[in-house]
Amino acid sequence: MLDIRLIRENPDFVRGRLATRGGGDETRIDELVRIDAERRKAETALQALNAERKKLSKEIGAKRTRGDDAGELENRVRAIGDDIALLNEQTTAADKEQRDLLLQIPNLPHPEAPLGKDASANPVVREWGKKPDIAQPLDHVALGNRHKLFDPERAAKLSGSGFICFTGAGARLERALIQFMLDLHTREHVYLELSPPFLVRRECMIGTSQLPKFEPDMYGLENGQLFLVPTAEVPVTNFYRDEILRADQLPQKFVAYTPCFRREAGSAGWETRGMIRVHQFDKVELVKITAPEDSYVELESLTANAEKVLQLLGLHYRIIELCTGDLGFGSAKTYDLEVWSPGQSAYLEVSSCSNFEDFQARRMNLRFKDSTGKNRFCHTLNGSGLALPRLFAALVESGQTTEGAIRLPDVLQPYFGAAEIR
Repeated sequence: MLDIRLIRENPDFVRGRLATRGGGDETRIDELVRIDAERRKAETALQALNAERKKLSKEIGAKRTRGDDAGELENRVRAIGDDIALLNEQTTAADKEQRDLLLQIPNLPHPEAPLGKDASANPVVREWGKKPDIAQPLDHVALGNRHKLFDPERAAKLSGSGFICFTGAGARLERALIQFMLDLHTREHVYLELSPPFLVRRECMIGTSQLPKFEPDMYGLENGQLFLVPTAEVPVTNFYRDEILRADQLPQKFVAYTPCFRREAGSAGWETRGMIRVHQFDKVELVKITAPEDSYVELESLTANAEKVLQLLGLHYRIIELCTGDLGFGSAKTYDLEVWSPGQSAYLEVSSCSNFEDFQARRMNLRFKDSTGKNRFCHTLNGSGLALPRLFAALVESGQTTEGAIRLPDVLQPYFGAAEIR
């Protein structure tokens, strides 16, 4: 959520930054400024009336002490009380209207974010490794059928389209990848592991900005008061919501595995074939809570931690920076990690590493006390470290051999219990 003071004092700046996103949200700034002015005017009038009522109450007390008639003053106090009740209703309504509108406005892109309307304007920041030299590679669907790694037909029978049921070596490989990533991030990168609930309250979804904008894509329960987690970002980032941390507690670094649930599963086409875009998938998530002055250094570090997974697995990938028109709703700056998929002959996104600055912290009232004793909003960051099953698909496609087996990276073999899948 944006700072209303920034909007109040620099509306043109806010409009200009929002305009680079291309969503038309800058048109709402005038409405916010109007509501804010009306709310503050009502609050000023309320303060004046409360002061007047307090003054008159003292005068009434003095008159009664002297035995004088205080009826006229009492009538005035009752009238003021009615006016105060009306103004309280007005300020409450204005507060709600202002907050509801603020919740619908996205974050401001970082000033140095590349300008662009859509993903075609995303620049490549760097690449690592080389594309595997595989003549006529099979895709993960064909490999999955050959090695019985998953059973899409029975998954559909159980849950409908857009779900996976891993089987045999496929289930073991999925588990091995999760364990490998958790061990890497906890042991080498020194993140604290959490195992959070898979259901979260509505206010937590608002806190990390999934709601209200993306509610149709979420799986809600209890009349929209509980939600299946769309990502571990939600419970983990909300871990300290409504708390004030000490400066020496920052940065906080968390890693968590959860399944992720999302209604949106893509339009018809190659992306929906197999396991590239599904309603339920596994993910290891990295979350950081930092002081504002450290957050962009921590973003580079978080991105490097996610990259390390692909490097150890020996998978070719590239990093792109999202342009202003392609940024997520709450992000100020984002790097996407895209792994090469030989079977798709395309790059697949397996991580988005983002700095939300204080956008999420304001929504969840997450603060820290700085060295001067002032309470300030934290900055929050997150990124997949990494997301499955796209990683699974790229891994088996990159590991296919001319003999028909799937060769596994050395680092994964102790977790899987074998060097290859045959």
